[in-house]
Amino acid sequence: MRTNYESPFSTRYASKEMQYLFSADFKFKTWRRLWVALAKAEKELGLDITDEQIAELEAHKDDINYEVAEAREKEVRHDVMSHVYAYGVQCPKAQGIIHLGATSCYVGDNTDIVTMREAMKVVKRKLLNVISLLSDFALKYKDMPALAYTHLQPAQLTTVGKRATLWINELLMDLEEVEYRLDNFRLLGSKGTTGTQASFVELFDGDSQKIKKLDQIIASSMGFDKVVPVSGQTYSRKVDAQVLNTLGGIAQSTSKFANDLRILQNFKEMEEPFEAHQIGSSAMPYKRNPMRSERICALARYVMVDTLNPAFTAATQWFERTLDDSANKRISVAEGFLAVDSILNIMINVCDGLVVYPKVIEQRVMRELPFMATENIMMSAVKKGGNRQQLHEKLRVHALAAAKRVKEEGLENDMIDRVCADPAFQITKEELAGVLKPIHYVGRSVEQTEEFIRDVIGPILEKNKDILGEKVQLSV
Repeated sequence: MRTNYESPFSTRYASKEMQYLFSADFKFKTWRRLWVALAKAEKELGLDITDEQIAELEAHKDDINYEVAEAREKEVRHDVMSHVYAYGVQCPKAQGIIHLGATSCYVGDNTDIVTMREAMKVVKRKLLNVISLLSDFALKYKDMPALAYTHLQPAQLTTVGKRATLWINELLMDLEEVEYRLDNFRLLGSKGTTGTQASFVELFDGDSQKIKKLDQIIASSMGFDKVVPVSGQTYSRKVDAQVLNTLGGIAQSTSKFANDLRILQNFKEMEEPFEAHQIGSSAMPYKRNPMRSERICALARYVMVDTLNPAFTAATQWFERTLDDSANKRISVAEGFLAVDSILNIMINVCDGLVVYPKVIEQRVMRELPFMATENIMMSAVKKGGNRQQLHEKLRVHALAAAKRVKEEGLENDMIDRVCADPAFQITKEELAGVLKPIHYVGRSVEQTEEFIRDVIGPILEKNKDILGEKVQLSV
């Protein structure tokens, strides 16, 4: 029997891959990697640290003695010093040089940056897979006419594929933000208690060049080419706010997609995948609810609201730091990534199995097309000698009468019959059939879709082809 609270991100939504990045094991192993990096850098710059001590640290960087650390923390109430102690138990020769000159934020903040960078790489990979799937979909349906809407009212025609490019374009904007964040993550380095590196001034006898080199060596060993140039004790909490804003952008785009799909499913034009034994409703066996799209919207709403957490934290840090960031950021940042990971998992699953109903789409187009084709009908009649102003008025009257018939009487649109019966237009049903070909009313939708996928998306997918083709099997 489960008697403790369990996060739905762990039990229902987020991938094991993303969960591990925010796990205690990943955190504490990264702490040890940072301690090894610090010791190596200090040795390289002349401090009295031996190869034997470094080898001892390396040998135990992954086999963490958690029971020792946990017991020690009960005594000292300090997680970093408990793990320094536990590492020292395993590395008695190196015990005295572990964490030399550093503060808790050396391991805490640098690990947070490492974690966010690794998590953002996962987000990028999954985002690219969604874009790839939607690009295939867009090309497949590039020339299938469909109703386009303004104010959720039929306006003109587009194509199913062109509409998909709108979803892709917003995800592309998110991808650009993700790549910018990945390119600009900076390690904090080792800045000391208030960011002045005073402890290292003491260790290196005031040699500023060695102190600056220390940061560079540590950053390089952790896979970074940039270090925070100035800081208080911590890296600026604006970094967390910027990262969450990037995740919030993905939430916006995916929620937009999912809302559109929910409406299209109501129109019976498109559907998310529906498995053979899936139950849509406990009370109504016939229902096929868009539950995956609804879940995307629900999780996206959570992320968009979550972006406020690090924003407030950044705004309320006093001088060189306060500790009201810690409890908030360990929840808000982790859950922001876990939620977006969950969203992208669903997006991959949905976009890999989108269902289109061409007959319904065509039927709905043809109900509205006579209204949209009025200018073409009028020009055809003018060519036969008709008066444009008189024809315009007649079309207005016929359109209103046909609309009334559809809306108030629930009957089919008889606009075409009315026009053909009006001698002022001198047009037959056969001639009108030539005018009423939906593909004539989609503008440059087909070309726009081809150009966008070929010229904009294609090169991006080609560059990242090795990570495409990901499949996701949802647990619920």
